[in-house]
Amino acid sequence: AMAAPRRPSGGGLRRAPQDGRLEEINKEFLCDPKFSNEKDLEEKLAVFKEKYMEFDLNNQGEIDLMSVKRMMEKLGAPKTHLELKKMISEVTGGVSDTISYQDFVNMMLGKRSAVLKLVMMFEGKANESNPKPSGPPPERDIASLP
Repeated sequence: AMAAPRRPSGGGLRRAPQDGRLEEINKEFLCDPKFSNEKDLEEKLAVFKEKYMEFDLNNQGEIDLMSVKRMMEKLGAPKTHLELKKMISEVTGGVSDTISYQDFVNMMLGKRSAVLKLVMMFEGKANESNPKPSGPPPERDIASLP
């Protein structure tokens, strides 16, 4: 018997077109000669897409001030209105008060270290499970036992 198609749960519906749209943009980046020597570009773009969608995007599917505000609060690093505006204009070059996905990817792949980029990098590191130390496990002394 054929399996019934899985219904996206909760926010899945809103994400689906968003996902497709970002996928298209990722394809454009993959074909962009400017990034042709970027290592693991496809993997990076997949990660950027997930990161971008983690933001609470506005109705245009872009990151606005409120989205950045919520993300910073979630990360335990709340920012003032002014700081948030500065973070956004750093990414957009001041031409827009929302961050499009193209802006986001250009920021992540670019050489300039925008505050938002540092936050994303940091968040990525914070979310990675602790790497196992190489070599034999450290000797546990009695005091450290639960």
